[in-house]
Amino acid sequence: MSAPVTVSITRTVSPGHHDEMVAWIRAGSALAARFEGFLGSGWVRPATDSEEWHMLYRFADAASLATWEASDQREWWLGAAQGLVGESKIERRTGIEGWFDPPTSYDVVDLRPSPPAPPRWKQATVIFLVFYPLSVVANWVAGQLVLDWPLPLRVLAVVLVMTPIMTYLALPWITKRMEWWLQGRSAPWRRT
Repeated sequence: MSAPVTVSITRTVSPGHHDEMVAWIRAGSALAARFEGFLGSGWVRPATDSEEWHMLYRFADAASLATWEASDQREWWLGAAQGLVGESKIERRTGIEGWFDPPTSYDVVDLRPSPPAPPRWKQATVIFLVFYPLSVVANWVAGQLVLDWPLPLRVLAVVLVMTPIMTYLALPWITKRMEWWLQGRSAPWRRT
């Protein structure tokens, strides 16, 4: 026998549409209640003025949940909120932990759009900030240690050393510190 399944959905609602959202949620719960295996639903908001709503619904097993999710009624209900409601995150949990405890199985789909890539000139600038000083140091060290090597071997040695340093240390470090600038936000020390 399959364990109960709880679905948690974070939804965002257009500002000023609280009443419509409440009516939409109640309509969805009433429709779902007509399906075999429906165990209940609910919702909560982090604050009364929040545009984010956390909704839960629970079914007795995966099969009854699948029946609801594939139904024409649910499709109609979701369509009724086009332009009003957006989904930002869906989680599915099985067992009693779906309500209270850490999950025994956990499946999260994040539907929020990822931020756009920073402009290439900003990416190039951030890469330069670590690449240039590391190149100077690496070439100086190579000049001290392997000056008598042929140029292609010296370059190969420098590249073999710098590639993992850039990939695993320098670029993640500088990207984390410059994320605010890459994403066009104000500097951390200027935020209030």
